[in-house]
Amino acid sequence: MNPGRPLISAVVVAHDEEAQLGECLSGLSFADEVVVVLDRCRDRSKQIAESFTARLIEGAWEREGPRRHAGIDLCRGEWIVEVDADERVPPALADEIRRVAQTSTASWHLIPVDNYIGERLVRWGWGASFGKGAYAGLYRNGCKRWGNERVHPTVTLSGSQGPALEARLTHRVDRNISDMLARLDRYSTAHAKDLRETGKIGGYGHNLRRIPSRFWKCYVGRRGYREGPYGFLIALCAGLYPILSYLKARFERE
Repeated sequence: MNPGRPLISAVVVAHDEEAQLGECLSGLSFADEVVVVLDRCRDRSKQIAESFTARLIEGAWEREGPRRHAGIDLCRGEWIVEVDADERVPPALADEIRRVAQTSTASWHLIPVDNYIGERLVRWGWGASFGKGAYAGLYRNGCKRWGNERVHPTVTLSGSQGPALEARLTHRVDRNISDMLARLDRYSTAHAKDLRETGKIGGYGHNLRRIPSRFWKCYVGRRGYREGPYGFLIALCAGLYPILSYLKARFERE
């Protein structure tokens, strides 16, 4: 460990998040520095961020990878923890992150996630590009690279993987069912742009067959059935995501 270098940098990306940015940042006091990326913010996000840290970067990024790396590149810590504005680091997770950063010989660790739809904890069924049950959120500086896709960019990790953390991140993923469906619309629209750009939009039959396979993966394989109607909705959205992306790539141009 370099005694002159911060141990942990926390990086947060925000776009018009005045309603929840303060609560997110207040849980990051365990980090030695906090970096906030302000992406086209027109609300009070900047003023809120300034009350927690001076390490801010403002700009406009169309793609998630470059947006995240704008903040990652400012991080000086030996370890980086990535948190979104709609996520919270509870005290137990903060303590574990600190402990792992002080003792780990690995390069990166998965952080498990508790996803909430409104006030309902929905733990089962996430996946297939429509939610995360865990993510590589704690890693050594320089070990993680984000891809250039608009939605669900690829992630490249170098070095060895350590044990997953035990404490869980809190993710306020959707406010309600309408919010979930709006997210499906946003994600499929962005993915359609990626498909058009690559020229590889696939075929109607192939994407049609992915509806039942992805639904089964979430509802049965990831045990979404344990969540009742919420598990069904997650699996349905996951199943519809590829075919909606394909149809938008084929029939829409803007």
